[in-house]
Amino acid sequence: MIISIIVAASENNVIGIDNQLPWKLPGDMQFFKNTTWGHPMVMGRKTFESLDGSLKGRQNIVITRQQDYSYPGTIIVPSLEEGVRAAEAQDTHEIFIAGGGEIFKQAMPIVDRIYLTRVHTTLQGDAYFPEFSREEWELKDSESHPADEKNNYAYTFERWERKKATT
Repeated sequence: MIISIIVAASENNVIGIDNQLPWKLPGDMQFFKNTTWGHPMVMGRKTFESLDGSLKGRQNIVITRQQDYSYPGTIIVPSLEEGVRAAEAQDTHEIFIAGGGEIFKQAMPIVDRIYLTRVHTTLQGDAYFPEFSREEWELKDSESHPADEKNNYAYTFERWERKKATT
């Protein structure tokens, strides 16, 4: 089972402000949909609520401490560990952790892969993607896209794999 993070972050690692994305990047949204389709998605409650409904074609697993929280068709769990267990119970080879900042920080020690859309700008925000060590991770793929009439910033799709420990 591959545990992956999928995230878009600015050059200064901003991922959100006021529980919203700080950019309009339809190219990234299409990448997100294509990459995660059919796979379980683990995310915090605030990230889930920012979506205006569940992500279609994917099992949504929402982490919250609110014991009475519910949403049709979603699995509600109290912790990242429970979310990963619920995702592993699905018939899939890869699960995705989709945020927010605190969930990403908790997940970094257990993930195998990071799909990072690097948004080429520096912005103010209140949610951040954690720094990760280039000694532990290897860039496997990189695909750049310019800003255009639909995407207000240039961006690069990056796929990072955790380096295997050598014995």
